[in-house]
Amino acid sequence: MFHFDYLTENTCSKVISMDIDGDIIKNIEFMGGCNGNLKTIPLLMDGWTVDQIEAKLSGIICGRRPTSCSDQLAKAVRAGYLASKDPNYKSPLEEEA
Repeated sequence: MFHFDYLTENTCSKVISMDIDGDIIKNIEFMGGCNGNLKTIPLLMDGWTVDQIEAKLSGIICGRRPTSCSDQLAKAVRAGYLASKDPNYKSPLEEEA
């Protein structure tokens, strides 16, 4: 199981945290953002594959923003999947410490 933290852009949430088991996404958690939505999205997406999440959530926007927390999750799962294959990957949260 690979743990991944994604720093979001242009959303109220600041970090999306998840565990990746092969291409299955588990334990999604948003830090910051709209409380109700960010509790619901992880419940619905837990156990889905990277491809399934990308297919459903990519391109969703929020108001005038060019992205949304859902769209950022689609980006995060792909980035996490790729990072899980990189033996030299370091979390951006570790680099900030």
